[in-house]
Amino acid sequence: MARKTGSHSEITGPKIKQSALELFARYGFAAVTMRQIAARVGVQAGAIYNYTPDKQALLFDLLHGHMADLLARWAEEQVPSHPVAALDHFVAFHLDFHIQRPELVFISYMELRNLTEENFKAIEEKRSRYEKIVYDMILKGVLSGDFQVPDAKITSFALIAMLTGVVDWFREDGRLSSEELTRQYCALARQTLGVNALA
Repeated sequence: MARKTGSHSEITGPKIKQSALELFARYGFAAVTMRQIAARVGVQAGAIYNYTPDKQALLFDLLHGHMADLLARWAEEQVPSHPVAALDHFVAFHLDFHIQRPELVFISYMELRNLTEENFKAIEEKRSRYEKIVYDMILKGVLSGDFQVPDAKITSFALIAMLTGVVDWFREDGRLSSEELTRQYCALARQTLGVNALA
């Protein structure tokens, strides 16, 4: 069935995605039904299929959109040429992007297993592209002598995991401001890569 067009669709479609995101993050993909999503949006259960083929498509759209947005935003960044400055820039970018999207980050890691094989490969391709950006940045610093790490690939995975994990506990109204969070994590990232934190 074709998707509806017009202003109503432009409002309802995003509402369906947002409701699916909130429900997937709270209850888990497997436990959520299309009827629950429809009820949250305020449409008849059958009407939701005018906007999305099925629950799998909703999950894929959310995860794919998250990674596409991440890559597009990074492509717009003016990244410093010096490896240490580039590292600080990446830390600030990654933290800012992810702490604004805690539910998307959560389901991006927890619900990968629920994607079809084809959809999983599409998300993994984008994740690999982002991981390569970090790997290339670290490798450049290793070759210049600014970073001291035993394995650039493993370090790139560890750095991404360390920064993304912030979403699990950081709150805007908590003890640390986002600025202080970034300052401390820049220092941690420098230490991880063998850079003097005060350099």
